[in-house]
Amino acid sequence: MKLSVVIPARNEEGSIAETVATVAARLDEEGIDREIIVVDDGSTDATAETVKAIAAQDPGVIYLRSPFRNGFGFAVRAGLERFSGDAVAVMMADLSDDPDDLVTYYRILDSGVDCAFGSRFIKGSSVEDYPWFKLVINRVVNFGIRVLFAHGYNDTTNAFKAYRREVIENVQPLLSHHFNLTVELPLKAIVRGHSYEVTPIRWRNRKAGSSKLSLQEMGSRYLFIVLYVFFEHHLSRGDYRRPDEGSSDDIRN
Repeated sequence: MKLSVVIPARNEEGSIAETVATVAARLDEEGIDREIIVVDDGSTDATAETVKAIAAQDPGVIYLRSPFRNGFGFAVRAGLERFSGDAVAVMMADLSDDPDDLVTYYRILDSGVDCAFGSRFIKGSSVEDYPWFKLVINRVVNFGIRVLFAHGYNDTTNAFKAYRREVIENVQPLLSHHFNLTVELPLKAIVRGHSYEVTPIRWRNRKAGSSKLSLQEMGSRYLFIVLYVFFEHHLSRGDYRRPDEGSSDDIRN
């Protein structure tokens, strides 16, 4: 099974080289067929030049300038339109996600599960230097999503997840322009009948650059997507669920 890794990047010159190098090295160490697509979301620093230099030495690394206007969701969507693997993972460019966990995701998907979801807040996980205010907001938002969808998963907003190709095909069309894509993808996958497994992951705060997530700007956008998928789930009479009868909504920890 070939794994594609989509890494959206905007002004990440301080971390993108190490991110790509560590991901590539870890997947190669495990003998995993891979491609790494770095989607440039309108960077104005040396991010583009850095990735292009890496890609010139490694055919498994692809530089892609996003054809859309700026926005995290648009950048990820550009990568999801381009990837060629049997499965795809979305990772951050700031070294916050651990390549060891990416290997775990691969093993989960290779076993036949449709989606691999990490949680930073279950036994076996670890979180380093999470800003306390964002942590409080994160826990409140995820609790609300968990209650609304009754799915038992407590880290829906985390961007770092992986999906088999058929899941990405089945959750179309994607609507989110920004970070709300991080909840649109997993919630659509769940309500449309795809199986998923949750695994503990390690997360650490960025050491270089600055976060592009603005909580003030994202509140209404998150709410829109959550309610959109909620109403699809309860009012569409299953019109968008995967066609086969062997799908499962069960969570496996």
